[in-house]
Amino acid sequence: MTRALVAGAALMAMAGQALAADIMYEPPVVEAPPVYEAPVETGNFGGWYIRGDVDYHFTGWRGGDYITYGAGVVEPGTNYFRTGALRPTFSAGVGVGYQINKYFRADLTGDYFFRTTFNGTTGDACGNICTEVGSMSAILLMANAYAHIGTWGRFSPYVGAGIGGARVSWGALQNTNAGVVTEHAGATNWRFAWAGMVGTTVCLTDKLDLDVGYRYTRIAGGRMFEYAPQAGPGFDRGFNVHEARAGLRYKFGAGKGNWNGGGCGKKHVEIPYEPEPVVPIYK
Repeated sequence: MTRALVAGAALMAMAGQALAADIMYEPPVVEAPPVYEAPVETGNFGGWYIRGDVDYHFTGWRGGDYITYGAGVVEPGTNYFRTGALRPTFSAGVGVGYQINKYFRADLTGDYFFRTTFNGTTGDACGNICTEVGSMSAILLMANAYAHIGTWGRFSPYVGAGIGGARVSWGALQNTNAGVVTEHAGATNWRFAWAGMVGTTVCLTDKLDLDVGYRYTRIAGGRMFEYAPQAGPGFDRGFNVHEARAGLRYKFGAGKGNWNGGGCGKKHVEIPYEPEPVVPIYK
């Protein structure tokens, strides 16, 4: 009997140890913290773009001079316009450019200034009796550079400058003196031009930006009209052009890499919390 009891106790002890080895230790449950949002800045840079613009502008005429020939006078004398003004008009333009990085971009643009009316009066030879009526249009070609000063949401203000040339085309100028009309053929020529810009870019989509701003353009003087009996040629002293502009820029390759990241300005991306894996412990 004693031997049987000892053997039974040994078997029970061995079975308990085996059962304990089969029980896996369960670590305490770790509760994951809530999902949070991390700001990720996406910049409009790293690729080519094309643009289209329209504007409404005021052209300040800087004055003009012309040569007169009196009866029997061989040597020409120089006279001037007492007054002169061009009516406000519109322009339309296109361009191609490259966004160098999030702060700098550059482009080449071409704008057509629609024909507008010129009205003025001439100087010493005719006094206030002579009136002058003509027209003017221009093509402006510019190389431009822009610096963006920051990004706030969808808005990215900038300043810029440009340099290039303007092809100014004057229509025929009609001079009226005491009811007598004399017509001078208009002149067409290229002049030096430069510009300064300020405005803001508004991100519409990952591929499309709206551009609104102001541009001041200075166009140098040049030949205005040709000789007709008693007067000519004439020369204008240039223009100060004040433009209120708006346009769209379409970006190639947007949404890839660092070009625009598929969004505007700053976007938030949800990053789920993933706790460190826990290795089970066996006892």
